Amino acid sequence: MGLFDSLAKQAMGSLLGGSGGQTSDFLSSLLNQAGGLPGLKQKFEQAGLTEVFASWVSTGENKAVQPDQMEQALGADAVADLARKLGLNTGMVLPLISQFLPQVIDKLTPRGVVEDQQPSGAQLQDVLASVMKGGLGSIFGGRS
Repeated sequence: MGLFDSLAKQAMGSLLGGSGGQTSDFLSSLLNQAGGLPGLKQKFEQAGLTEVFASWVSTGENKAVQPDQMEQALGADAVADLARKLGLNTGMVLPLISQFLPQVIDKLTPRGVVEDQQPSGAQLQDVLASVMKGGLGSIFGGRS
């Protein structure tokens, strides 16, 4: 594993709430602030990113989202709050969220539809474990 991969994995670990079996505060907080998956979907629709979010839910290829689009969809205040909670700056958090969130939404909707509007802590923990287990190749290279 190269230096970049090591640093990215460390940053992802921080973003996901560290090691251990605890559910990430990041993901829970993000979903709660948005109003669950339907609320998150609505935020992306309002930002003009309907097709992007729909691709993450579908069983097809995930469309990429740029950090500035992610900030537009989530809101600058929410991103700044998240960065503050993680002890990182928004310039570091936004690219990570832009790569990470599509994978999380994809894994929360394996049948191509939103079934659980507010996933349980156990579901979130399983998704986080799956994304991390998939390695940086699946996070930075599309669907796993």
